[in-house]
Amino acid sequence: MPEFPRSDFRLHVGWRNIKTSVTAMLVAMVYCLIGRNPAFACIGVIFGMGTDMPDSIKNGGNRLFGTLIGGLLSIAVFWVYLHFYPQGGHSMLLGIATVILILLCQYFWPGGVQPGGVVLCIVLYSTPVETYVSYALNRILDTTIGVIVALLVNYFLPRERVVALWEGFKKRIGAAK
Repeated sequence: MPEFPRSDFRLHVGWRNIKTSVTAMLVAMVYCLIGRNPAFACIGVIFGMGTDMPDSIKNGGNRLFGTLIGGLLSIAVFWVYLHFYPQGGHSMLLGIATVILILLCQYFWPGGVQPGGVVLCIVLYSTPVETYVSYALNRILDTTIGVIVALLVNYFLPRERVVALWEGFKKRIGAAK
């Protein structure tokens, strides 16, 4: 069992923390300016900002492909529910859909099961009948935007480049004194 609290813990805000928080803040500001809820785009940013590009692709991909698979599957399952079980009974459909979700994720992107399952459950149990399709599609779109922005930031501002820029900035400030 891991030690809690960790004895080797030290408070540290690094470049990844800064890139993640600034990117999420900027995405939220843009979303607010265009009148959209930034929640899922910001979640996409936070998932997609890894320590390096391979980590970003893995974690962002888990979120992106899980949301895509879970969102599209939830639309299909909700449609079946509305047409064949309007009196209720999507608990049985959830069981079948979860098996399908796991199989699809195993085929396309194994790390997508958890985020896909979250979307599936939210659409089936928390989304009004009138908005289930638009909710799922908007969630896919916003997650995609957030993950892509995080990947772009991590691609164009890898740790090595950010540290070099910061060191150059510190030297200029020191020389200006």
